[in-house]
Amino acid sequence: MVFVRKVPTASGATAVQIAERVGDRDSVIEHVGSARTPAELVALLEVARARVHPGQGELELTLPAGPFGHGVITGKRCALLWQVLTGGYRELGFHAVGDDAFEQMVLARIVEPTSKADSLRVLEEIGVEHASLRTMFRSLKRCQARGYRDTLAAACYEHASTAGDLSLVLYDVTTLYFEAEDEDALRKVGYSKERRVDPQVLVGLLVDRNGFPLQVGCFEGNKAEKATIIPIVTAFAARHSIEGMVVVADAGMLSSANLRELDEAKLRFIVGSRVTKAPIDLASHFRWHGDAFTDGQVIDTLTPRRGRNTDNDPALRAEPVWAPGEHDGSWRAVWAYSAKRAARDSKTLTLQENRAKAVVAGEKAARTPRFVKTSNGARTLDEASLARARRLEGLKGYVTNIPTELMPAGEVIGSYHDLWQVEASFRMSKSDLRARPIFHHTKDAIEAHLTIVFAALAISRRLQDQTGMSIKKVVRALRPIQQITLTIGGHPYTAADPLTDTARDILTATGHDPATH
Repeated sequence: MVFVRKVPTASGATAVQIAERVGDRDSVIEHVGSARTPAELVALLEVARARVHPGQGELELTLPAGPFGHGVITGKRCALLWQVLTGGYRELGFHAVGDDAFEQMVLARIVEPTSKADSLRVLEEIGVEHASLRTMFRSLKRCQARGYRDTLAAACYEHASTAGDLSLVLYDVTTLYFEAEDEDALRKVGYSKERRVDPQVLVGLLVDRNGFPLQVGCFEGNKAEKATIIPIVTAFAARHSIEGMVVVADAGMLSSANLRELDEAKLRFIVGSRVTKAPIDLASHFRWHGDAFTDGQVIDTLTPRRGRNTDNDPALRAEPVWAPGEHDGSWRAVWAYSAKRAARDSKTLTLQENRAKAVVAGEKAARTPRFVKTSNGARTLDEASLARARRLEGLKGYVTNIPTELMPAGEVIGSYHDLWQVEASFRMSKSDLRARPIFHHTKDAIEAHLTIVFAALAISRRLQDQTGMSIKKVVRALRPIQQITLTIGGHPYTAADPLTDTARDILTATGHDPATH
């Protein structure tokens, strides 16, 4: 009886042999080859079984010429990974751009974020035929000249409006720095939360309530954060003829001009308030109830648009209910108290108080910290400021132009808390997709880079929503599963690594049939 068998070798490989049972012993007729990966093993087994036919009087045992007399691997490809990525690209409608080189740069960034030049290495490693480096750079120029970002943004809007809810959008900004020493018209040294002194640009990102990107904008590195929201939000609303959309942003966007312009554009807003405004907004509460708050307590009141006014009269115990036509000098303000936040605030203030005392006592040399005041060259503890800060522990405020009857206070707070979705998208773009540092030098190249990152972020977000896995896990699960082409005896054979349970789940979630792989 002739049969196929697998035998482990001393080198750790698996030998595939055609053998014949003679008596109680096996006699090797042919050594087909040795496999070091599951895919190679599947291919060799397929070849061996094809050579064994029941009733065949004589076997063709001539091995092809090749290294060590074995079959030659002529191709490896991460076909499954590329199928899922290209499927996501087309599902979002990004193929409307009509630029294969651009698509390859976007998808290569998802697989392994690296430079544009090095993306060719990534594409080669996963077995994708790609454009030349010169074509890639020409694609970057076409990106700006042909308005690829507008095409992508339109596709993102179409997807989000069909699959989600655009009644509420979220906005935030971040900085992207450069590996460069000199500033120019766009790359400026500005405020950096990481205290970097490199030239940078300011990036504004608008997403839906689930964090799916809708629009991205690039601004000079020294531009104030609050000066970025109006251009992006109003352009988005105008492009898609949206009225009544709710825009959520943090306290960094809070300025009287911003809120007025959003209101005049017939857009609703929810922005974080600064805790220093609490004594004005909550004057009635402090007068009638003192500093007492209960965990989870919510106070719906007013906040002056500028300075102070008489819309909120502390002489009245009841807080006024904001109405657009009745309180033209105020916006609606919602304040919430959390015991957990109060404990965290108290810990922070204690650390700041101790630092201030150490500076006043001359025990610590540092720039003047909070709660230290200097008078005639002498430093003293600013006890009044410290007491005011202690009084406001646990409070968080929100400013909006949405009437109470349209959105209760709890929903205002909940909508604001969705801002973490923007932060999550920024984290993805800066870590998983490595949007920074930027090595480009011209404005068009920088804008093209952001367009690639924007597209990669949209695809990554979509795949994460479908699979419930991080984009890193999706790539990590699919990249090792390879499709291998072997040439044996002049005949090509194709084999693939077996699907893992995770890979099968990803295929099912993204609309691909695991049975076909």
